[in-house]
Amino acid sequence: MGNLSFYADADAPRTNLEHYWELCVGSCHGYTALREDYRNQLRKAHKDIGFRYVRFHGILDDDMAVVQEPEPGVYRYNFFNIDCIFDFLLSIGMRPFMEIGFMPEAFASGTKTCFPYRGNITMPKDFEAWDAFITEMMRHFIDRYGLAEVREWFFEVWNEPNLGFFFAGSQQDYFDLYEHTARAVKAADPSLRVGGPATALNAWIEELIAYCEKKEIPLDFVTSHHYPTDDPLWSGDVDVETFFQEMIARAKENGTTLEEEHKKAQKYHRGVLTEMLRGANREAGRYPLYYTEWNTSANLPDDVHDYPYSAALVTKTVIDNIGLVNAYSFWTFTDIFEEHPQHIGEFHGGFGLQTVHGIPKPTYRAFELLHQLGREQYPQIPEQGTVGMLMTAAENGGLRVLAYNQQIEDEPVETEEVVLTIAHASAASATIVRIDETHANARGLWDELGQPVYPDAKQMGALYEASMLREEPLAVEQTGEGVRVRFALEPNAVALIRLG
Repeated sequence: MGNLSFYADADAPRTNLEHYWELCVGSCHGYTALREDYRNQLRKAHKDIGFRYVRFHGILDDDMAVVQEPEPGVYRYNFFNIDCIFDFLLSIGMRPFMEIGFMPEAFASGTKTCFPYRGNITMPKDFEAWDAFITEMMRHFIDRYGLAEVREWFFEVWNEPNLGFFFAGSQQDYFDLYEHTARAVKAADPSLRVGGPATALNAWIEELIAYCEKKEIPLDFVTSHHYPTDDPLWSGDVDVETFFQEMIARAKENGTTLEEEHKKAQKYHRGVLTEMLRGANREAGRYPLYYTEWNTSANLPDDVHDYPYSAALVTKTVIDNIGLVNAYSFWTFTDIFEEHPQHIGEFHGGFGLQTVHGIPKPTYRAFELLHQLGREQYPQIPEQGTVGMLMTAAENGGLRVLAYNQQIEDEPVETEEVVLTIAHASAASATIVRIDETHANARGLWDELGQPVYPDAKQMGALYEASMLREEPLAVEQTGEGVRVRFALEPNAVALIRLG
């Protein structure tokens, strides 16, 4: 067990803390937003965490019935299901961050699809028809919701076009698609916001900017995605089949399993997301930078999503990324998710902040604690080893300190005894809220229960109770210069200290 001493000053100048991580959150494809259980979970996430926009794939997929072609070259539009979703979002105080995709079959130049819900990933067969549709859809939104409202939305062209899984075309094909789509959006109203390239692995940012500036194509913001586990499939020219054949060969040669070799190929180091983001921030230059997809692992399933490990990684990453990005949209808010056949089990390593039945995971609770931070931050407190923290002024007075003890898998980490001295502060009392193996960790209880595939009502109640944040008293020492608190942080733990 280590001992670490930190120092802060309550009289130090404060700066604005924009809760950039709350601007947007991701979800599964658009059609799931018609489900009542999905809607209940989104209501809760909006209330508890403060998410303001939601982004999903497939808003134009054929299950949304947006475009029909009753005879060749004749198109009929139906915005009913999109309206139903957007009406709901606005009713709960949220807005769409609309990913424009995938391709309606009526417009598609090919038949290649992705995911079980069969999102078509091909180019339009007729840009004139595509352009007319995009402009008409924007005009419909303006007519229904008013120009002032739609000007608050974001329109993002496609999803991860640099991956063959999501886009059956080249970089130039995407740039052509972007140009047509962006111009068609602006044809409805020049003030609507449109951007891209929505790439995986921070790719094509400089290239899209250069292309748009050269041809005077509208570009209001840039977007990209990343995960710490980004692997050779995303960083090189290796197709899925070749990659897995290489993993199989390595497993045979090394006497290991395919899963072990896959994990080795995705090894990452602590702080890699912030390193990626700094590079993207430089490339974006004067353009607002929005990350519309990220998580603590790109693998599904991956148990790290369900445990305190993910909560600690999220907390460190959000703190480290302050000032580098305009939005950081976590993927996703729920395990109601159909990019694979629905995985079995209340906990199954899904991307979501909540399980299929709405049990909050430790990472959900981490976002809840981040939400409770004030809007003014004190100067950065230097990280020591695996422990870091952020201090803010509470909106109703007092101080908030969010601390973490974060380390990546298979690297050394231990419980740390932390001493925090805050000069020029006074507090008659303090409390601490923890996320660790025994606090706000429903997955831990599920494991203890034998991982029931279909928990009964009593087990579900116990799981929800185990997920709750609990406030505990924390002793405050008065010193000659201010106050001092002492607390322990287990490996991959998060804690919020409230003073005053």
